Amino acid sequence: MIGPVLIANRGEIAVRVARTAHANGLPVVAIHTPADAGALHVEVADSAVMVPSYLDIDAVIDAAQRAGARSVHPGYGFLSENARFAQAVADAGLTWIGPPPEAIALMGDKARAKRFAREAGVPVVPGLEADDLDLEDLRGFCAEHGFPVVIKALAGGGGKGMRVVRAAEELDASLDAARREATAAFGDGRVLIERYLERPRHIEVQVLADRHGNVIHLGERECSLQRRHQKVVEEAPSPVIDAERRARMGQAAIALARRCGYESAGTIEFITPADGHEFFFLEMNTRLQVEHPVTELVYGVDLVQEQLRVAAGRPLTLDQAALVPRGHAVEARLYAEDPSHGFLPSTGLIRAYREPVDAGVRVDSGVRQGTEVGTAYDPMLAKVIAHGPDRETALQRLDRALATFDLVGVSTNAAFTRALIARDDVRAGEQDTGLLERVLAELDSAPPADLVPAAMLAAAGTSRPAGPWRRALADRPEARVGDGRVRLGDVAWDAAIRWDAGQRARITLDGIERRYAVVVSEECVWIARDGHHLAVRTAVPARSEGGVLHGSLEAPMPGTVLLVEVADGEAVQPGDLLLVLESMKMELSITAPHAGVVAGLSLQPGDRVALGQPLVAILDPEEETR
Repeated sequence: MIGPVLIANRGEIAVRVARTAHANGLPVVAIHTPADAGALHVEVADSAVMVPSYLDIDAVIDAAQRAGARSVHPGYGFLSENARFAQAVADAGLTWIGPPPEAIALMGDKARAKRFAREAGVPVVPGLEADDLDLEDLRGFCAEHGFPVVIKALAGGGGKGMRVVRAAEELDASLDAARREATAAFGDGRVLIERYLERPRHIEVQVLADRHGNVIHLGERECSLQRRHQKVVEEAPSPVIDAERRARMGQAAIALARRCGYESAGTIEFITPADGHEFFFLEMNTRLQVEHPVTELVYGVDLVQEQLRVAAGRPLTLDQAALVPRGHAVEARLYAEDPSHGFLPSTGLIRAYREPVDAGVRVDSGVRQGTEVGTAYDPMLAKVIAHGPDRETALQRLDRALATFDLVGVSTNAAFTRALIARDDVRAGEQDTGLLERVLAELDSAPPADLVPAAMLAAAGTSRPAGPWRRALADRPEARVGDGRVRLGDVAWDAAIRWDAGQRARITLDGIERRYAVVVSEECVWIARDGHHLAVRTAVPARSEGGVLHGSLEAPMPGTVLLVEVADGEAVQPGDLLLVLESMKMELSITAPHAGVVAGLSLQPGDRVALGQPLVAILDPEEETR
């Protein structure tokens, strides 16, 4: 018996592991920090124990023992690839649902892992790794292999401690920077150097192994769509890997897993040229991957269930010959961030939440309505996965799922991801690890202009009690809702609204009806459609093309500064123009609410501002002299 299972993690992966554990009749123990006491992963568990940190090994082991757990599943991230944690679990008499500590330690050291892969006959990118590489070693390697090269941290991933070097004069500074960053991120300043492939693909192979010597692979995943070395969209199978290459990569992955005495689920990551003909070992992830659902959907296998079987000492029952991909699956990571404002983290309360329910769509989520999104943990809220008989269908299903996912209260990257997967090159499978960074400026994910009038109509809708926006607009001729119209300055829309069940509305603007998710409070309207999200302050009416904003010197919605008409210390009169914002393709003028002196103005044209961000203060003359 390996139940109850303590899940040493949080968020969507903890919920996902709990789902399979329960399906196998195993009770689940959750751990949580004080901030996570009301989290979804705690609610789905059978019991829960508070710990000071998800990284506190002693506290997690103590929680498992006090709760009567017999095993520990680490999920991914946190302690999942910590060999000391795996050993501590075993030393405490608990079953570790993962690979042996020795395999974790071996593959966690990039230099050792690369040497080990080479010895196992797995192709590796030409490189140099040692505990004491210096500048002269790097110069010698570059003299032999040429440029470009890449310097990487030995002890970590995620792009930390990594520098691409294209010329000899860049080596010295790049080495110093890589060591500093590696030390800060991992407490280990050691680095390696290797040949750098231009516009490569990132392709990984899923493996499963048991303690009886059985090792299999479940094909490959394409993970080339990345931003700052973090995966954004993943799919299986890769659009450029055929059956023959799949078999070769799979056998290389099996050889490496077998040689290191691997057990449980693991992933061998490869880097390939754009055509996928060659492949080179990159690293091994000794845990479940974030993107494992695409493999599950294509191969019809529950990887967590297989992990539980292996941990219980049972042999794998999967037949390699029968494991062939069926259809195609694509996964998008849904992050709490604002792509239109430099991917700044988005925080706040999730005020409305409804997952898509179309055929072929799966959502792995760690949040719900009422979840408070902060900055203490990874900003990923959920994963949206679509499966179809072919790649085009899977992409279309993913696009619709992102469009119909109602998540109101924080901004997400849903619309940005829709714009990405709509590109012709992505649709054609022509992608590499640098594509997303190259085309960022072309991906327009700014909220559409109809969100502002839709928000106004929802807040002042006649089918609901008169709301704060209606009161705010009562004497503002430049911004008005009434008589079937919404007006902002010189722009007006014929408008109508009807409310669906829950926090959904059907809003018609100039003859076009669309579905919106809407939440109205005394201070703000949160509105979303088709993956776009906007928060607009109800207490601050606006007028386009020179319209006036009264009652606040905070940004009523996200936007960009177009003009700054005053300077600090300047005296102004009521109604004087202070600055102009552009938001939703409309110009919003900020004017002085009373006479006074300008203070605290640091904005310049081109600066972006967030909802509610202080823009400028107008101090009374008496305050200025105090």
